[in-house]
Amino acid sequence: MKRDDAPALLDTTRVLPPQPISEDVLAEKYLKDDERTIDDLYRRVARALASVEAEPLRPEWEAKFLANLQAGAIGAGRIMSAAGTGLEATLINCFVQPVGDCIQGRDDDGLPGIYEALREAAETMRRGGGVGYDFSAIRPRGAEVRATASLASGPCSYMDVFDHSCATVESAGARRGAQMGVLRIDHPDVLEFITAKRTPGRWSNFNVSVGVNDAFMRTLAEGGSWDLVHRARPGAALIEAGAHQREDGLWVYRSIAASQLWDTVMRSAYDFAEPGILFLDTIDRENNLRWCEKITATNPCGEQPLPAYGCCDLGPVVLTRFVRHAFGYGGTPAFDFEGFERAVATQVRALDNVLDLTHWPLPQQQDEARAKRRIGVGFTGLGDTLVMMQLRYDREEGRQLAAQIAERMRDAAYAASVDLAIEKGAFPKFEAGPYLDQGTFASRLPQALKDRIRTHGIRNSHLLSIAPTGTVSLAFADNASNGIEPAFSWTYRRKKREGDGSRTEYEVMDHAWRLYGSLGGDTTRLPEYFVSALEMDAGSHLAMMAAVQPFIDTAISKTVNVAVDYPYDDFKDLYRQAWQSGLKGLATYRPNTILGAVLEAGPAAAAEPSPAKSDPMRAVIGSRPRGALPAVAEKISYWTQEGEQTLYIVVSFLPVEGGQERAIEFFMPVGQSGESQQWITSSMRLLSLAARGGFLDRALADMRKVAWDRGPVRLGTFQRADGAQVPLWHDSEVAAIAYAVQNIIARRQGQSADAAAAPPLATAPAPSAVMPGAKCPECGARAMIRKDGCEYCTSCGHLGACG
Repeated sequence: MKRDDAPALLDTTRVLPPQPISEDVLAEKYLKDDERTIDDLYRRVARALASVEAEPLRPEWEAKFLANLQAGAIGAGRIMSAAGTGLEATLINCFVQPVGDCIQGRDDDGLPGIYEALREAAETMRRGGGVGYDFSAIRPRGAEVRATASLASGPCSYMDVFDHSCATVESAGARRGAQMGVLRIDHPDVLEFITAKRTPGRWSNFNVSVGVNDAFMRTLAEGGSWDLVHRARPGAALIEAGAHQREDGLWVYRSIAASQLWDTVMRSAYDFAEPGILFLDTIDRENNLRWCEKITATNPCGEQPLPAYGCCDLGPVVLTRFVRHAFGYGGTPAFDFEGFERAVATQVRALDNVLDLTHWPLPQQQDEARAKRRIGVGFTGLGDTLVMMQLRYDREEGRQLAAQIAERMRDAAYAASVDLAIEKGAFPKFEAGPYLDQGTFASRLPQALKDRIRTHGIRNSHLLSIAPTGTVSLAFADNASNGIEPAFSWTYRRKKREGDGSRTEYEVMDHAWRLYGSLGGDTTRLPEYFVSALEMDAGSHLAMMAAVQPFIDTAISKTVNVAVDYPYDDFKDLYRQAWQSGLKGLATYRPNTILGAVLEAGPAAAAEPSPAKSDPMRAVIGSRPRGALPAVAEKISYWTQEGEQTLYIVVSFLPVEGGQERAIEFFMPVGQSGESQQWITSSMRLLSLAARGGFLDRALADMRKVAWDRGPVRLGTFQRADGAQVPLWHDSEVAAIAYAVQNIIARRQGQSADAAAAPPLATAPAPSAVMPGAKCPECGARAMIRKDGCEYCTSCGHLGACG
């Protein structure tokens, strides 16, 4: 499409007023008490970033940082929320922290003992940071513990402790800390680690990844046997069973066919979406500091492989701000590389200043950061940018532009860091020889840049990272596509409950879709370059990562979406391709019935036969119809043992014959923080499949039966026979969310929800303390006690049998 009579667009975002959803997220998560506009926030952040400059330069850099924020070079969520507020909260999103092979103190390698590591993690999460760990140092189950003449319980048992600790530590700004747990592929307990999350409720505060080395991948290709090893001596029973010491001093606890071990990993990833994979030798080989540090873990989202006490100091640049003549209006679409490079250069200085501005939860984190000055300039909105450039995300021309953007970002960032080194000094651990040694990321830089680094040094050891941007994109980028991802949905409707009990409904739009319509495009018949995440195959997701990774010195956070019917052998081959392509890790997601069974803590329900096609509300729908669908979004608030929880759920509807609407798609907008995001996202995708398969009612009813061991969940109220409104309790978050979805559908269809299936949703005040007991048959709370010889519910007052 081309419109030569349309005006040239210098900044595509400035032609659109802000969306209500963006204003809401901005107000709820980022604006402080005295701030009313986004520019108020930008001024606060710019002033804070400039405060660490030499005093005569502060006004100049405050103005430059403000202009760069307004141009689209924003900070990660912690920076935008806490910079300049005076809170003792870190501006750093995530850390990696070590865990040693002892209980207290330090182990033989100087690593903190398990409970000291737990204390450090709790302090970090309390200040607002997520944490990644490598648990491989901990001796396996059944190893000798000479000090106590006992046997070790293994790293998985201690991960249980870390998981429960995370659930109880509320970090700064009411943001619960995320965690990543890593175990090496050669650790004797790796099979337990791989399958641990098949147990309902286990490690719900963890993402998990297996650390895989090149030797394993070669052994796998050769069909060989793989040793599971540790330096700790096995107990007598294991030695009697065949455990033995190798020539290198490590103890072989057992050997297993590499193919059998890999199949266990792949089956878990295929059916349960975890574990992810980290390619440790690739990470080490390309590391600019491989000569002075060892990396064995990543931050919780995987975009930052980090050494002990390393941090994620992140700041994405909004790519859509640099598209000129979007969709061909006013001329041929173009990307303003020069403007983008200027923004990247200023962003380097801003993030370098964060390292001197932030509050550090631990002194070791401060020492590590200031010795190496790692930062992570990245981008967001790639999917929308390609759409605006009239390029498909899943084709070679789209990947070529993405790679070009990443390459220009790399060169601009490294050049700016050299300039900073000339002005402020290189990072303290800099040594030109090993930094530029053959094989490091820096060794692939243009020769002119390498010559400058050799001469002047460089301010930051690492400079680039592609992170998930979450609510940052929603609040500051007009709901542009998230990070490197393509858009998930083009538009939906959201209902918001107001203080007086009324509801306001408005439309939420993807930025590219919204801009296209504002320029006169027909949004009911979108061009073929409007391709969403669910409309492309898994290979296309992987190919985009492979195109961009060579220009990113850390890593990329991205999920490769896999269709439910994707062949298992092809799925396994994705990971082999990822390793061969030089990726540093891979995470996949495939919706399936087993994931539903995990949530239900029981066997998977048998598939129901397809309903008769004559019923438009139950006919099988092969795939999601193209284009926009009417939808609603609701903010769901409910209460668990940890307090109030909040999330947004979106339901899209398909008009069918007879003037009806049928729910066919469910999702949770990306970037919502909290431990529940991953399984809720999984549940929404599974409900979408159930809806299109014609058995949505059964799926929701099954979800309402799910129970967990973490106490009742409060959502909604119901009316007793005497007219009193009392709280409604559910056996799990799964059940509560299913109840909320039933209500959304019922209200959309203009029906009264069936009282047995979904009593009317109502907002109630925070629950008062109740006494724990048996489950109440009336309200569902586990609060039935014996009182005066009778069964009495301390939550709703229900009186049961009397003895």
